[in-house]
Amino acid sequence: MTERQILVAANWKMNGTLETIRPLMKSIIEGVQGVTTEVAICPPSVFIAELAANLDGSEIKLGAQNVSQLEKGAYTGEISVSMLKDFACQYVIVGHSERRALYAEKDLLVAEKFIAVQASGMVPILCVGELLEEREANDTETVIARQLDAVIELAGIEAFKNAVVAYEPVWAIGTGKTATPEQAQEVHEFIRLRLARHDNQTADIVRILYGGSVNAGNAEQLFKMADIDGGLIGGASLVAEDFLTICKAMR
Repeated sequence: MTERQILVAANWKMNGTLETIRPLMKSIIEGVQGVTTEVAICPPSVFIAELAANLDGSEIKLGAQNVSQLEKGAYTGEISVSMLKDFACQYVIVGHSERRALYAEKDLLVAEKFIAVQASGMVPILCVGELLEEREANDTETVIARQLDAVIELAGIEAFKNAVVAYEPVWAIGTGKTATPEQAQEVHEFIRLRLARHDNQTADIVRILYGGSVNAGNAEQLFKMADIDGGLIGGASLVAEDFLTICKAMR
């Protein structure tokens, strides 16, 4: 089995002001020195330039929370991959559950964004996950298979060699609830096996993050699971001490 480096990616969502993110960023930059985990921060788009300037020379990677699948044009409010590239973004979150639920992003659109990000040389973080009612109806695997297959059909399995997958049980995002390490591992294993149906090598190397209320108290147990390769961190990434604890959690 390939030894996959842990990735901890902060998703600040629509939070922060310059007054709050500057000390947060400073603490994180100082605190991750010497950490073997790969660390990325995905701030609101208006703060990307601020982080780009301050992360220069740091090991921390810069990411974005969303992007258009279109290259340019009359699309008010949208951000293109070339704009993100101007600020040396390396990761872009696509298909986050909040984008799917609140902004009606469908599987095909997510797949198109995935392709646009990858074609630009950046790495997509593809989010997949089920709603509470879908879990209760035992449809978790059906939902995740559909979300993965939409991208595989459009981009091909080879594309996952340069991508990250994040499993987000929607019922555990921002609720304080979290899947047990064993529950999370079960779904992560399913994701890897789903990819392995197309190519074993790709399935072995792709990193699969857990994104359901990861915090300083549960990160270490989650990251010890065989198929959990880090976390996509929401609320806990807004508190430097908590985020750094997560970054230092090892297998």
